[in-house]
Amino acid sequence: MSQSPILITGGAQRLGLHCAERLLDDGHPVIVTYRREREAVAALRARGVLTLQADFATRAGTEDFIARFKAQVSSLRAVVHNASEWLADPGPEAAGETFERLFQVHMQAPYLINLAVRELLEACQEPQRDIVHITDSVVRRGAAEQAAYAASKAGLESLTLSFAARFAPHIQVNAIAPGLVMLGEATHPNRRVPGPGVIYQTLRYLLDNDYVTGTVMVVDGGESLGAD
Repeated sequence: MSQSPILITGGAQRLGLHCAERLLDDGHPVIVTYRREREAVAALRARGVLTLQADFATRAGTEDFIARFKAQVSSLRAVVHNASEWLADPGPEAAGETFERLFQVHMQAPYLINLAVRELLEACQEPQRDIVHITDSVVRRGAAEQAAYAASKAGLESLTLSFAARFAPHIQVNAIAPGLVMLGEATHPNRRVPGPGVIYQTLRYLLDNDYVTGTVMVVDGGESLGAD
């Protein structure tokens, strides 16, 4: 079983929390970042998880997290970039601020973190090391009212390909692009909402397969193909 921890950004709620709990159940040491204190954070600490507060909406916040993280961790099995922010496009007066914030969270933070932790991943004594970017299936169809969100997630998918090439052959870099998998994201009364387990299954596949890199795995029940 892995002795080097798996870092999940945004691991205090929803998909990130589910994956953190499942990894713990499978015997993996886990580190999570969170933006705000929640009951789930305390519950993770009680299970032995290292929890680190982080705000990735600014470069200073990301750099502060990197410094604190590297002071406490000597090796890393994997990074799951799950931290995300959903914002609809505002009016023109706030459009630049919104785009910049989404760029910081979805693109600049993963970019800087990947560069910073490469040596920690390479220090892992396990036979496989992974980076997994959580993007969004909306990238494939666009979003009329969330153009900035969709564009920043598309940028994260581009980073997946670039880092896969840059870090090969020692570190695998892939992406998971979920569709609607949890209630509360939207209302689709005629659609199956499978729950976060389907994303953990996909993550588990990537963590267990040493021959996949530079891949975006779409998990949306065929929504991006127009299937219901």
